[in-house]
Amino acid sequence: MAESRTTARHRPSRGREGGARPAAEAARTVGASRAFAWLLIVTGALGTLASFVITIDKFELLANPAFSPSCNLSPVVSCTNVMTSDQASVIGFPNPLLGLATYPVVAFIGIAVLAGAAFRRWFWLGLNLGTLLGAAFCMWLMTQALYEIGALCLWCSLAWAATIAMFWYTTVHNLRHGIVRAPRGLVAGALEFHWVVPVTWYLVVVLLIATRWWDYWRTLF
Repeated sequence: MAESRTTARHRPSRGREGGARPAAEAARTVGASRAFAWLLIVTGALGTLASFVITIDKFELLANPAFSPSCNLSPVVSCTNVMTSDQASVIGFPNPLLGLATYPVVAFIGIAVLAGAAFRRWFWLGLNLGTLLGAAFCMWLMTQALYEIGALCLWCSLAWAATIAMFWYTTVHNLRHGIVRAPRGLVAGALEFHWVVPVTWYLVVVLLIATRWWDYWRTLF
C-alpha cells in the first residue's frame, strides 16, 4: 500500500522542550493510503450487504417458519439452520443487526479517508480494537456453525471474510505509522509480506470447512 499522509498540529511549549513533545504526539493526526481507504469501503459494503440479506431472511423466517432463504442449497449449506439457532441471537437480538450498525461505519471511515480525512491515534486504535473484536466474534460463530449447528451460511461466510481483511489491514496500517508499536523487524515483515496472514487465515477456514463435511463434498464430484 502507498504511504499515507501524516499531519501534526503543534502547541506552544511551556518552558522546557520535553513538555511540548507529548502534546505534539497527542495532537498528531494520521491519514491513510487510497488502497487502504478502498479496502475499508469494500469490506464495509460487503459486510453491510451480508448483514442486510441475513436480517431480511431472519424476519421472513420469524413471520413464516416455512420460508426458505435463497442460500438454502443443501443440508450442509443451509442458512435456515444457522438463522434459527441459539447462536444467531447470542447477544439478545439477531446478530446481523450488530453488523448493520458497525459495517456501514467502517465503509464511511473509508470514504472519509479517501476524501482526505486524518484521525488521531486513539481513533485508529479504536478501529483496530473494534475490528479485532469483530474478527474474534466471527471466528467464534464459525466454530459454532461447523461443530455445533452443523450447517454453513454463505452470507455469514462473506461477513467473516470481510471482517478478517478489515482487521488485518487496519493492523498493518497502524504498524506502518507507529500507532501500534512493535519491534522494527516485526513491522518490516508485516509490511513486506502483508498478504501472508490473510491468505493463511482464509486457507485455514477453507480447510476446516472442507474437512468438517468431507464426506458430503465428495458426493458432489
